[in-house]
Amino acid sequence: MYLLDLIVFLELPYDPDQDAGEKRAVRREYRAIHKDMEGQRPSNIKDCTVDNLADAAKRADKVFYKVKNPTEATLDSSVLLQLTASHAQMARSLKSGSGTFDIDDYLANLVSFMGGHKLDNQNPDDPDADDALLDAPLDWDKIGRTTLAKSKRVPVVGFMLGPLSIEQKKRAPVKRAKLEKNKADERKPQELKEEDIARSVNETTKNVATLESILAETGAINLFRFVVNPKSFAQSVENMFYLSFLIRDGKVALDTDEQGEPTIFGCAQPSDEDYADGLRKRQIVFELDMATWKRAIDVFEITEPTIPTRESSKMKIGNKWYG
Repeated sequence: MYLLDLIVFLELPYDPDQDAGEKRAVRREYRAIHKDMEGQRPSNIKDCTVDNLADAAKRADKVFYKVKNPTEATLDSSVLLQLTASHAQMARSLKSGSGTFDIDDYLANLVSFMGGHKLDNQNPDDPDADDALLDAPLDWDKIGRTTLAKSKRVPVVGFMLGPLSIEQKKRAPVKRAKLEKNKADERKPQELKEEDIARSVNETTKNVATLESILAETGAINLFRFVVNPKSFAQSVENMFYLSFLIRDGKVALDTDEQGEPTIFGCAQPSDEDYADGLRKRQIVFELDMATWKRAIDVFEITEPTIPTRESSKMKIGNKWYG
């Protein structure tokens, strides 16, 4: 019987395309079970019997085999929770002789049966109470052997979830030593005034104008022969930077000659009419690294720079010079 039920349960598929009429029938059956359980709430538990609860559980099991979607499964869980609450209330209302079932009295008798002592006349919070009586171990084997005689199940090893007792550890306060700074080691930041900074001439504007005048004298020239300084890689990069301003303003044009070499030459700046006729600006990214700089010197046999080598600029900040 249990094996058959397990096989049927494992074969239950999830079917999002279940027939709407079948789903409505399942919900209707669950609502009917729920309505029947309404009269068996804890407030009306006196009119409820164990057979009524067992019959409701069997009806819910049969309907569950038709469940194929989460919505109907939620209804099944709701019915099971209602059955569980009714069973628990019925267990609390059981009568033994002339009195009802008292959980506290049951636990007290169970402790006494396992060799413990009742705490009716003792306060566990009383510091004068006998610790040996309060902490006496219980004989769980005794109650186990008694219940084993009433059960046909094979005893197996099990584990309880969580510790039986928890000792709360007190966190020791941590005192952090205050950091004491030595006044002698403190330094005040250097204050700079406006007259301490020597204002330098705008080198960029000056060098751009210099390159424009040199190109006007040389005429059309190979790009590398014009910007590469064989004695300084840094100034070669600077020359390329200054030349980009002339090309941006339209004062210098970049083209390729018959041999395919990049050539630059001076030109007239385009007017607004030229742009209106369809002239478009184009931008390129030119990479000049150390390897390209050395390669250009070897290929074009550059021995002297076309643009004279400039002196390194220096700037005075306070009492120091930076260049």
